[in-house]
Amino acid sequence: MAKKATSNKGPLCPEHLEQMRRDFQANPIFRMAMNAVCKTPINQVALNRHVVTRTNHTFSHMVKTGAATSQERSGRCWLFAALNTLRMTAAEQMNLEDFEFSQNHLMFWDKLEKANYFLENILKTLDEPTDGRLINWLLQSPIQDGGQWDMFVNLVHKYGLVPKSIMPETESSSNTPSMNHYITAKLREDAAELRKAHSKGAKEAKLRERKAEMMNEVYRMLCIHLGEPPQEFLWQWRDKDKVFHRDGVITPHEFMQRHVPVDLEERVCLIHCPILDYNKLYTIEYLGNVVEGHIVRYLNVELPVMKKAAISMIKDGKPVWFGCDVGKHFDRDLGLMDLELHDLESLYGVSFGMDKATRLNYGHSQMTHAMVFTGVDLDEEERPRKWRVENSWGDKGGDKGFMVMTDPWFDEYTYEVVVEKSYVEPKILKALDTKPIPLPPWHPMGSLACA
Repeated sequence: MAKKATSNKGPLCPEHLEQMRRDFQANPIFRMAMNAVCKTPINQVALNRHVVTRTNHTFSHMVKTGAATSQERSGRCWLFAALNTLRMTAAEQMNLEDFEFSQNHLMFWDKLEKANYFLENILKTLDEPTDGRLINWLLQSPIQDGGQWDMFVNLVHKYGLVPKSIMPETESSSNTPSMNHYITAKLREDAAELRKAHSKGAKEAKLRERKAEMMNEVYRMLCIHLGEPPQEFLWQWRDKDKVFHRDGVITPHEFMQRHVPVDLEERVCLIHCPILDYNKLYTIEYLGNVVEGHIVRYLNVELPVMKKAAISMIKDGKPVWFGCDVGKHFDRDLGLMDLELHDLESLYGVSFGMDKATRLNYGHSQMTHAMVFTGVDLDEEERPRKWRVENSWGDKGGDKGFMVMTDPWFDEYTYEVVVEKSYVEPKILKALDTKPIPLPPWHPMGSLACA
């Protein structure tokens, strides 16, 4: 048995270092763990074989889905997930086996709107100190790939939807770092110019004139990387019964109105954040994309409310957009999210005991990724055992790109679900009529889905 550690006040003393060496070397399990982990990734060494063999991809309730999509090397998970909740509706309207919207189309407008949103925020904060926390936060990622549900709704309302063939992927839409780097560099330069001009007495009209020129440059850069989005297009198709159809030349809004009969205004984003009050409505300051569009709104509820709504939608054949912290207790190849997946306590000889609230408060967890619930496995008493997850990382992991999330994992690392309001009790929805409580942009719930 290892000796109790000596008192360690201030610097590490030679006696304490020697004791730590003896304690480690005296335990053969620790030495074996060192030998294994120095050669093999730790999550493979710690993989719990019992969890792997008990996992299966069968569910009591499933939603009809298409083939797995792939966001490639981009952080567009929120757009892919949101569009994936609508794609089978469009497929059914056009009598197709499968269908995919253009993610590049919405990405173009999202980045243009984010650039405008960023510059507007710079104009609103001209008197804030350059080295202050707010300006530092605004400058971090002006047009990052990530987003939230309300930001998706803004884009669809303003720009409509188009089939993937109308605005297909480009090298930069599938591999965004270089595009983001150069546009971010330009926007930071623009911010510096506007702030310096203000400090020298430039009037608002002059600053806004210059801002318009800056936005023209961003539009040009986006077109070079992503192609120019269509104002109208010819749409025709042959359905699964080999019947030919032609809509003629239509706009993105007309395509949406004809083939996507979904009212996005009837959906609400429920969150589970134990460090906030339940049944209250929240928003995040300085977080959004479309100026004068929908603000980000979260209705914080307890877990049973979130689960009940999601299960009810799945039972009715409707997919559910959700946000989670995907990197925790997760194996990409297996497509499995399970709290017992890695036996790290046995490997390290230490325990990990933070609860959900502590992880949020101390920076260990936040929402990082958006996906879609397309199934749930209920036991005999209608309690969820596991959830079927449609991801957007291609078809290589899990069951051809579809994954399994255990219900205990849902409890600890799922933060948001978007459901139709009719699946939530009216007394809870009353909070939607209240003024949202603002949270600072660096609050844990201010994170964007971008994995």
